[in-house]
Amino acid sequence: MQIAIALYDRFTALDAIGPYQTLGGIPGAEVVFVAGRTGPVSDDAGQLALVAGRTFDEVPHPDIVVVPGGPDQRDQMENEPLLDWLRAVDATTTWTTSVCTGSLALAAAGLLTGREATSHWLALEVLDGLGVRSTGQRVVFDGKYVTAAGVSSGIDMGLALVGRIAGDERAQSVQLLIEYDPQPPYDAGSPEKAPAHLVEMWRRETGLAATAPAGS
Repeated sequence: MQIAIALYDRFTALDAIGPYQTLGGIPGAEVVFVAGRTGPVSDDAGQLALVAGRTFDEVPHPDIVVVPGGPDQRDQMENEPLLDWLRAVDATTTWTTSVCTGSLALAAAGLLTGREATSHWLALEVLDGLGVRSTGQRVVFDGKYVTAAGVSSGIDMGLALVGRIAGDERAQSVQLLIEYDPQPPYDAGSPEKAPAHLVEMWRRETGLAATAPAGS
């Protein structure tokens, strides 16, 4: 089973690493990082890079696709090589997935139209504007399309998919071996739980929810 994690400049590192760490626990899995060109691809902080071992053209029929997000939605929504590849490989994928604003790329490629999906909470209105029925759920399955909410939820999505593919016990083993047992020191991990002034501050500072593309 080939699992292709797409990379592009300014992706968010944990969006890619969470699924890499979890989906790699599927028996027989081959996880590959792909991009428009091979070599290092820098994350959104410019301080960390993952190496794309293959180009999009070299991975035409992956079984699972994972698209990470990034803070500037244009990096994924206007990335024509990425969008063209997604449209092509989606014809034969078993699962097409995303983490955080990676769902905006799937939507921009026309793969989520009329479907239910999730994204980072700051991007849900943009997702709606692309013809998707957005939800604030952490992981959403709609047919073969699986979308995860913001950043850390990619771990949850990966575990859920491992369970679907390889069974609950395998998923539980992966969870145990990575010791994924969240006990955060704060209970502010969603806009429903975080202090209201922080939610509003980040809405103002990012402007993400107000930047849907023209004509959407």
